[in-house]
Amino acid sequence: MLDRKLVRDLVRLWAQSLAVALVMACGVMTLILALGATRALEDTRAAFYDRTRFGHVFATAIRAPESLGTKIAAIDGVAAVATRIVHPVIIDIDGMAEPATGQLISIPDHGEAAVNRLYLRSGRLPEPGRPDEVTVIEAFAEAHGFRSGDSFAALINGRKRQLRITGVTLSPEHVYAIGPGDIVPDQKRYGVVHMRRTTLDGAYDMQSAFNSVSLTLSRHANKKQVMARLDAILKPYGGVAAHDRSDHPSDAFLDAELVQLKAMAQVIPPIFLFISAFLVNMILSRLIALEREQIGLLKAVGYSNSGIAWHYAKLTLVISVAGVIIGAVAGTRLGHGMASLYSEFFSFPFLVFSQRPDLYVIATLVTFAAALAGAANAIRGAVRLPPAVAMRPPAPTRYRSLFGGADSGFRPLFSHLTVMALRHLVRWPVRTALTTLGTALPVALLITSLFAFDSIDSMIDTVWFRADRQDATLTFAASQSEDAIRSVAHLPGVIAAEPFRAEAATLRHGHLSRQVQIIGTDPHTDISRVLDRDFRPVRLPPNGLLLSERLASHLDLRPGDAVEVELRNGQERRVLVPLVGVTNSYIGLNANMSRGALDRLSGQAARISGARVIIDDNRTEDLYDAVKQTPAIASVALQGVSREKFRAMIEENIGISVTVYVSLAIIITVGVIYNSARIQLSERARELASLRVFGFTNGEVSRVLLTELGVMVVLAQPLGWLIGRGFSELVATGFESDLFRIPLVITPPTYALSSLVVLGAALVSALIVRRRIDRLDLIRVLKTRD
Repeated sequence: MLDRKLVRDLVRLWAQSLAVALVMACGVMTLILALGATRALEDTRAAFYDRTRFGHVFATAIRAPESLGTKIAAIDGVAAVATRIVHPVIIDIDGMAEPATGQLISIPDHGEAAVNRLYLRSGRLPEPGRPDEVTVIEAFAEAHGFRSGDSFAALINGRKRQLRITGVTLSPEHVYAIGPGDIVPDQKRYGVVHMRRTTLDGAYDMQSAFNSVSLTLSRHANKKQVMARLDAILKPYGGVAAHDRSDHPSDAFLDAELVQLKAMAQVIPPIFLFISAFLVNMILSRLIALEREQIGLLKAVGYSNSGIAWHYAKLTLVISVAGVIIGAVAGTRLGHGMASLYSEFFSFPFLVFSQRPDLYVIATLVTFAAALAGAANAIRGAVRLPPAVAMRPPAPTRYRSLFGGADSGFRPLFSHLTVMALRHLVRWPVRTALTTLGTALPVALLITSLFAFDSIDSMIDTVWFRADRQDATLTFAASQSEDAIRSVAHLPGVIAAEPFRAEAATLRHGHLSRQVQIIGTDPHTDISRVLDRDFRPVRLPPNGLLLSERLASHLDLRPGDAVEVELRNGQERRVLVPLVGVTNSYIGLNANMSRGALDRLSGQAARISGARVIIDDNRTEDLYDAVKQTPAIASVALQGVSREKFRAMIEENIGISVTVYVSLAIIITVGVIYNSARIQLSERARELASLRVFGFTNGEVSRVLLTELGVMVVLAQPLGWLIGRGFSELVATGFESDLFRIPLVITPPTYALSSLVVLGAALVSALIVRRRIDRLDLIRVLKTRD
């Protein structure tokens, strides 16, 4: 009998149950989406790294003898060693005006590399003895439509050579292939080219020498000791401090994406599960209040408390099952779409959305637990209700005047119908507060997704228009004398040029240390500027060091503290340098000095590593042609291209997420407002019908209920703004990494748009309930129970 009653209850409450199920489905969907995508990336990365034997430790040198390979392999904990030659290169592609930047990497003449093996997607590897044969990574090949047999030109150590592609590969080092000066991949302008070792030996006069080494470690190796020993071996040969995978650019970007997915799984699903628990409590509480007599009769004829509790628990679980099914289907479909999106940025041989059963079991159990937790209080009330009490009608609600009654002489500011609405809100403060909170959460959710537009706009303005204002950054293949800046200034199309010097260094403060690049520029530089914490340009002091806020925090440094600086130029000098200021930067860990101070610190003559230039827009192609013919230039970073690429990628990704979050916010709003209105209508149907009998119009009667909803929706807006700002701050903090950070910027239009979406959804829900008020059956509603 109870099962038949369950079916009748579900049929009668189908609209409310569906609204609750949809809110649950949102929680299930986001949980499956975040956890499934996280597992997909983690599992694919682990499998790909293992198959290609991706290194655990990496180091570079200027020129180290090949004989050191045996010494490095003897370090305790080292499993395999791969020495190689790596050089930047300018690539000239027919039909493309801009010079592309590339990286030449050697592969063994025979057999596969012991570390960082290539994954061949098509074609074959270059044949030994054929110096013009190369392979290119897949992202670069697809961007240009390259196939085996195609060719392109490259400026290799001052000589322009035509190279022929024999194969397309994937590399574990370039899963996220990003060029110098970029913060997002640009597949057209950055390529990785692999050539046989003897070819690069001859091209760069590196016979029996190497400038890059990668190691894999045994399971129980002490990584820090291995890196320290490797540094000691390479130091006499210009070795730069060894680093592990966490500092490898490709793996670091992949880790940052995993952190974001995990943050999504921790923040978003609980919002939906909390709201669904609240809605379940609302529905069951009202259902049990309406079925008091039925519950009393069931107990009187012998049904146990546990049987009645299980009946209402089954009602909750049936709604939850519907939510789980809808959410699982939606989450899986979106997960496959996200996997396809990731495949555009991360170069794996495969990337399959994880559909392991335990993922769906976790989502189901979490949803059931949240729903039953919301239903627990209502079910407890049904169990505790004695049969004799249950079979009597509930005592009428008692109200009292808030203003002393009609005899007090106080004339209320509102009409009697408005007072009726307001007193009901005051009579049920907990329900009013929870409904207001439930309506505020979709506002907060929208702000949390939309604030990214404001933050990215602020980030772009700061990075590209206030700090690095150059049109291009030219980096030399080797450091040059100061005279080189005059040659740069005379390149066609260059309006202004400013030199910079970059030196790899290890900064230490106590037991803390960080490997960074110190950038030295002239004190009066105007093209590329260092900004303080208030985003004002800073004039570089003649002595001392400026560190970005995050780097200073890592080293626990404050202005006035001394930091030990060790330049990785083979001189083994350690110098204490005062920290004279903290700067603001959204990208990387930055250390800046005046160029003169860096020259003195290096103990060498004044040198420059490259130049930042302003270009005449009408002569950009002339400059590109000149760069392609200049052997001294190793790479070109085009700020405008990087900026537009970054903006396009962000707008695409955020556009997708905003569409999803707007849909979720509408579902939450409709679920909360519709269920709240339906419950209030069922509670007050007799009262509203009486008003109709007394001569009030449909519009006046509806106003009572709609006023209650309107007050809660309006009160929810500032609360949603406050919660949304808090969520946005959590998201911005969670996304912070040493690679980049997002500023917390929320503009008034973002608050307004978030509120308008929720207000629109609330209005639609209210109009649906208004139709039900207009269709009230007065005779049925006004019947008095005996």
